[in-house]
Parts: sequence; structure tokens; C-alpha cells
Amino acid sequence: MRRTLAAAAIVLAAGLAGCGGGSDDDIEVAPAPPPAPLTLAVIGDTPYGEEQEAAFPALVEAIDRSGDVDLVLHVGDIKTGSSTCSAQRFRRLRRLFETFAVPFVYTPGDNEWTDCHRPEAGGHDPQERLALLRRTFYPRPGRSLGDRPIRVESQSSQRGFEPFVENALWTAQRVVFATVHVVGSDNGRDLAGGRRAFRQRLAAALAWIDRTFRRAARPTTKGVAIALHADMFAAPPSPAFEAIIRRLEQRAAAFDGPVLLLNGDTHRYRLDRPFETAPNLTRIVVQGETTKEWLRVDVDPRAPRVFSWDRLPAR
Repeated sequence: MRRTLAAAAIVLAAGLAGCGGGSDDDIEVAPAPPPAPLTLAVIGDTPYGEEQEAAFPALVEAIDRSGDVDLVLHVGDIKTGSSTCSAQRFRRLRRLFETFAVPFVYTPGDNEWTDCHRPEAGGHDPQERLALLRRTFYPRPGRSLGDRPIRVESQSSQRGFEPFVENALWTAQRVVFATVHVVGSDNGRDLAGGRRAFRQRLAAALAWIDRTFRRAARPTTKGVAIALHADMFAAPPSPAFEAIIRRLEQRAAAFDGPVLLLNGDTHRYRLDRPFETAPNLTRIVVQGETTKEWLRVDVDPRAPRVFSWDRLPAR
């Protein structure tokens, strides 16, 4: 059984964050090991409702039983938009995610904070629920991805971006990985009283994308993988995503290697290359609203494509 990242489950990207916010060059903690394959299990928009929450342990078992998954990556929406946004639910979901035998990395979706103003979700203030989400799922700084070690940097270590514990960045097997907080529901742009918060999150997202590709400029880097919740290319197009789309296109076009963008939000599997000027960027929307399948992503820095993937049933 291969365990190249960890021997025990750790919840969430920022909860794994390494301390310190210096230059990009101070993140290396050990000589790079010889490149070897790495396997991710990618899920999103799950568990969706009480029935799927009850069935989620079977998905955990299927992923763990594969024997060679190194990390589980959740691309957001850990509940439905109409289910309650209670602290009790958040704690219950965290305990559920902690049952994975490998590290669990999570970037938020809209259902767990922007949509919490809905009466059926509890009528909460979305910014207050986002603060609760951060406290519940990103409580433990100073962690690393297992025994290698691979340190995970949180944007919260950057001056001016202290609230953004959920944005994470790490390098493994010559590939730079990042999570960026960009959600559906127009990225929360039109929430009551939320325009200032929207601008702050947008600035943080753009800065984090820039930092990701600066890290990837190292000559040993073979690829970049970015996870964010929103399906930014869903019709009709939303102006809330324009700046992020442009920045991703610019940075990917300037990068000499494959880029993988992982999304959720719209629940239906989709594979495309959205940028004519950056054909090296491949986007995958994972199948959501299900506990019956997961996306296996293999990362092999020795292969020309670096990334390969397969949809697998949870059985």
C-alpha cells in the first residue's frame, strides 16, 4: 500500500498550513525526492442531503480500499443549499471527513456560507457563517502533508490576507498544487452588504493565483493543479468571474507545462479546454450530488502529460 503523503487523515488545506510568510524560496524544507507518481481522489458537491450523508462512509471506504490514494481533494459544497448551516452540521461533517485514511484537503463552496441566508438554511448572515466555517475546518496551523514532509502554505501567512486560511499552496513531486476560494452563486458578489467582502476575496484569489504560478516558475516544476469550487464557464457567463478567468488564462499561457483546473458547482462531469490562448490548461468539473463515484487523478512528473484521470465507481 503506497502512502507517499501521510499515514493519517488531516482535515483541510489551511489546517495543514505551514507557518511563516516569507519569500517563495524559503518554502523548501528538504531536498526533493526522486519524482514518482502521486494519486488524488477528487470529489465535490457531496454529501448532498441526509441520504448522501448516511451513504458517505461507503465512499470513504471505496477510496481508502483503493490502496494507493495519497490525498482526497474536495472542491466544495459539503451540503445542499437548502439544508441547515448549523455549527452542529459543520462539526458532524468535519468528523465524517476525518475518517479518510489519508489527508483531506477542502476548498469552500457556496452552499456552506453564501447560501446560508436562505430561510430554509437558517437565515444566517453569510459572512458570519464563513467565519464559523473557517474556525471549524481550518483550526490547526503548522501542519504538513505527512512524513515527507511537504509543507502547505496558507495565504493567511501573507500580510494583508490574514483571514484567508482556506487558500492553500504546496509542492509535491515537482507539481505545484493550490486551492483558491472562488464559489458559485456569483462568488457571493451580490450578497447584502457583501460587495466589500467580495472585492477582498477577489483580490486574495488573484494574488494567490499569481503566487501559485510564481512558485511554478522554478525550472524543476512539471505542472500546476488548481482547485476552486465555481464552474466559472457555466452559461450564462457571470461578470463576477471575469477577472479570475482572465488571470488564469494569462498565467497558464505563460507557463511551459500542463495546468489542471478542478471545479465542482454544476454537478455534471465535464472535461474541456476553455482557453484558446492557453491550450495547456485542462478543466474538469467533477460529478457532484453523488456518493457513488469519485475522480482518480494520477500525477506523474515523468510523463509528458503529467496528469491523467479516470472516473471510478464507489463500490
